[in-house]
Amino acid sequence: MLFRIILISALVISLYSCSKKDEIIYEPQKKISPYKLYEEAMVAFNENNFFFASKKFNEAELNFGNIENAAKSAIMSAYSLYSINFYDEALNSLDNYLKIYPADKNVIYAHYLIAVIYFEQLSDEKKDIDPLLQAQEKINFFLKKYSNTDYAIDLKFKKDLIENQLAAKEMYIAKYYISVKKWIPAINRLKIIVQKYDKTIFIEEALHRLVEVHYFLGLEKEAKKYATILGYNYNSSEWFKQSYKILNKEYKIVNKSELNNKKKNDKSFIKKIIKMIK
Repeated sequence: MLFRIILISALVISLYSCSKKDEIIYEPQKKISPYKLYEEAMVAFNENNFFFASKKFNEAELNFGNIENAAKSAIMSAYSLYSINFYDEALNSLDNYLKIYPADKNVIYAHYLIAVIYFEQLSDEKKDIDPLLQAQEKINFFLKKYSNTDYAIDLKFKKDLIENQLAAKEMYIAKYYISVKKWIPAINRLKIIVQKYDKTIFIEEALHRLVEVHYFLGLEKEAKKYATILGYNYNSSEWFKQSYKILNKEYKIVNKSELNNKKKNDKSFIKKIIKMIK
């Protein structure tokens, strides 16, 4: 009997002890100050510890009751990820930011940063063209929607670089087709440069290659047409000189002054010639 009383007493004491421990384990924790988290994030950011900074900015965002501060934390987290070339993670973070804070004052910067991230992932003209097209799409979106911002100046420059790379891609493919004597695909690629990328550095070479290919195929009239366009716009270039050497010496290259006199009332003369190419 005495043994049973001792056993029950021990069990009661054990249960009481466990209940006390449980109370300690599940005691509510104090709320973390979002300002303290943001301060820690900024310290890490200024020390170039961007991964840790991103983590702390995320924590600050979740703890801020003020939506403006939360949005600022979110975009700082995305920028921290961008700073260490975590491009996919940064893009995901920016997409979430735009969905959650569409009216925030930094939305324009978020769109700019997205365009920059795509631009910085560009490959050379021998590789996949998709990153080029994606970057071009994001930049065009920004320039259409926020054309009067300071960021637009930088993106216009980047757009020119992208178009040069796209033209380089077309030229690379065209030269390959020429090397394997596939003339029609080569001509089509060169025409793309003339029609879409006439402001790039590859326009002169594209016109020359069209002269070269058409002359080789015996299409002298077509060759002379492209030589005329090349001569009108770039009559002092090396590509024009090479094209001139290909053609019959009796063929007269029309210079700019002659064309101006002949077409002085038609400002869209070159555009009409290019339409003939399509």
